[in-house]
Amino acid sequence: MTDETRTDETDETDETDETDGTRATRSAAPVPRRLPVTDVSLVVLIGTSGAGKSSFARKHFLPTQVVSSDFCRGLVADDENDQSASAEAFDVLHYIVGKRLAAGRLTVVDATNVQPEARRRLVRIAREHDVLPIAVVLDVPPGVCAERNRSRPDRQLPAHVVPRQHRELRRSLRGLEREGFRKVHVLRGEAEVEAAEIVLEKRFNDLRHLTGPFDVVGDIHGCRAELETLLTRLGWTLVRDGAGRPVDAVHPGGRTAVFVGDLVDRGPDTPGVLRLVMGMVAAGHALCVPGNHENKLARALDGRKVTVSHGLQESLDQLAGESEEFRAEVRAFIRGLVSHYLLDGGALVVCHAGLPEKYHGRASGRVRSHALYGDTTGETDEYGLPVRYPWAEEYRGRALVVYGHTPVPSASFLNNTICLDTGCVFGGSLTALRYPERELVGVEAEREWYAPVRPMRTDAPGAREGRPLDLADVAGRRVVETALHGRVAVREENAAAALEVMSRFAIDPRLLAYLPPTMAPSATSGRPGYLEHPDEAFAAYRADGVERVICEEKHMGSRAVVLVSRDGAALEKRFGPAGPGAIWTRTGRAFLGDEALTAAVLERLRAAAERSGLFEELDTGWLLLDAELMPWSLKAVELLRRQYAAVGAAAGAALPQVLAALERAGGRGLDVAALTGRQRQRAADAQAFTEAYRRYCWPTEGLAGIRLAPFQVLAAEGANLAVRPHDEHLAWIDRLVEADEADEADEAEHRGAPLLHRTGRLEVDTADEASVAAGVAWWEELTGAGGEGMVVKPLASLVRGRAGEGRPGGLVQPGVKVRGREYLRIVYGPDYTEHLDRLRRRFLGHKRSLALREYALGLEALDRLAGGEPLWRVHEPVFAVLALESEPVDPRL
Repeated sequence: MTDETRTDETDETDETDETDGTRATRSAAPVPRRLPVTDVSLVVLIGTSGAGKSSFARKHFLPTQVVSSDFCRGLVADDENDQSASAEAFDVLHYIVGKRLAAGRLTVVDATNVQPEARRRLVRIAREHDVLPIAVVLDVPPGVCAERNRSRPDRQLPAHVVPRQHRELRRSLRGLEREGFRKVHVLRGEAEVEAAEIVLEKRFNDLRHLTGPFDVVGDIHGCRAELETLLTRLGWTLVRDGAGRPVDAVHPGGRTAVFVGDLVDRGPDTPGVLRLVMGMVAAGHALCVPGNHENKLARALDGRKVTVSHGLQESLDQLAGESEEFRAEVRAFIRGLVSHYLLDGGALVVCHAGLPEKYHGRASGRVRSHALYGDTTGETDEYGLPVRYPWAEEYRGRALVVYGHTPVPSASFLNNTICLDTGCVFGGSLTALRYPERELVGVEAEREWYAPVRPMRTDAPGAREGRPLDLADVAGRRVVETALHGRVAVREENAAAALEVMSRFAIDPRLLAYLPPTMAPSATSGRPGYLEHPDEAFAAYRADGVERVICEEKHMGSRAVVLVSRDGAALEKRFGPAGPGAIWTRTGRAFLGDEALTAAVLERLRAAAERSGLFEELDTGWLLLDAELMPWSLKAVELLRRQYAAVGAAAGAALPQVLAALERAGGRGLDVAALTGRQRQRAADAQAFTEAYRRYCWPTEGLAGIRLAPFQVLAAEGANLAVRPHDEHLAWIDRLVEADEADEADEAEHRGAPLLHRTGRLEVDTADEASVAAGVAWWEELTGAGGEGMVVKPLASLVRGRAGEGRPGGLVQPGVKVRGREYLRIVYGPDYTEHLDRLRRRFLGHKRSLALREYALGLEALDRLAGGEPLWRVHEPVFAVLALESEPVDPRL
């Protein structure tokens, strides 16, 4: 088979479809064997009844890819041959086709489709979803079709039907391309139908297999000298021809350059830029997408009528001095450019003027037009130029979209998009983005080569996130993709509860880069008198293949996440206006209602981080820490008054009178010894309950009395540190504590005890009985002295369990808490030890599942934060953690 390629060109407003590298094609060879079909397209089978369309579809396509009109009749009428149900059947067919195309699925329509109106509806659906409609015609003689129909007992057609359909088919053949089919394959006769082979072809814009690394270069506009300087700064080595002109560039690190278009016009050396870029593309060292200026230049070089404006004359004058052979190469190069590219598994999209997510990987005139020119509001500004529609403000796609087209003073990320046109030709700079590093590299223009019509500014969004949180991002049922735990679902009612908290009580959501996960307790202990014991924690990790664990002292305070800045500029660059930082609770609320006190805590922490050298070591201007803030009464004073103190006060008032009455009764000779003993035990339990919570309460005044116990450095600029081993975290924390203590010692007038508090720890080998015994003894020592208990964590932090049945092991609990006997009185009540048999029947499965899901979401948020993703993407898993917290689970666990 040979393809005839249409060569008609379009003007700026033409919306001819961009195909997978060719224009519409028609099978011309007498015996076609290989029929190219684009991998995401709508394939319309055309042929009379009995032509073999269903057999052809079964042979060449998956059953799920084929939508049959007969099958749809059966769905609506329980009879595939009930022609009276055809209208409803085709409504169903068109609905299914639309849903499949919306999902980017290859779809095949098995129906006669010999009538133009039937085909027009299908072409219209393909265009609505920006995919290519492809016609495969089975032109089988009517006699053969009639004989096949006669042999089918379930279908007896009137004699005139097949000849009429065949006449309609033959009349349609020459007009299929005009109807909008981008490829037309005609199979004539049974032999050609039988010999045909469908060959799936990737779209030319689908380069997802290329993973980089990439250097994406913004609009050049003929500034060859600046391009050479930029490539050199990026580490590229220029290759020159005999005349000393750059004709290629090679990167020793194997990087690939990607040019976003607008190579030409306005600048001093359009031919030099083209010669270099074309050489790099031809050598496989670069990719290039077209800009609107290339599109117009190509039409001008072809002799078509264009308006010579916006710097086109400079390009035409410069190219006039080149050979005809070079101009022909330029025309061919521009004609071969594809509107946009999907790269790195679809995580990176490069185009000229930007592209909404619904157009990624699609091929149509509408997509090409948006990629080349963008979209406008229909208005013009005071300079007579079109006002660009700010599509990037609404972008919520997962792919990073890198584009140019509209000059901006400086490149910055907005909702996972970035514009690299920094106006080099207008005297600005030429900018490149290193990917995946997300690092910007630029060179200043040598001069203003072309005066802009209007002062350089951004029409589209500003330098920071347009809308970091939108109701549509969080409302309703949500599914969040995590790298460590797959898809995590959030129910609609849980999302509503989280939205209530977030909208009424939480701090600025731009700052909420993380919420800590809930923590599951260790398995229930069977030891007499104990509900929780370290033995179960060590045994569980040993069963999961975790040999080295670290036991961390559990402070009876309140969980606090702390964002502290080395300087305001560093924090503002990533999070927006944030002052010195923030301190928030597990539900995203401001921890301290006093802004001055919050600032004082953050300043002490900043000074400690500065003095310890942690900012410099981690190369960051801010730190995100997980911590406990003490005393417990600092945050839970109302809870203490309403719930705990009330119980203690009631017991203290009632039980002495009860005991006095029992003693009087005993004095009268009544047998109340057993009852008296039980009430004395209840009084002792109540006293122990009161003493238990009072250990964690003390008065504070300003900073005096406050203790902050960080135990993990979650993140820094460009780094998710939460996956680092726990001993590294604790070493960093020790340095912070020592720096804070040294700072206190240096003060001429002592301000009281240091703010930062060390976390005690002990490493345990779960396979070593002596080490396990030492861990149990340490816990007994902590709890015997009134401590809450400890948290047992895998030393390596992020751990997967043993694989089984050919599957990788799942996430291991990031930590389990083992609480002491006396502390559990606060949780379960003063006399809980009398009900241990019942309490041991507690169910931990849901709590453990919740802990793993929230842990995976938290790490996902930190990964996105480290990757420089937009804050709404970081906020998505953070919001999911808050939503999961509203799931019904025993709050005592």
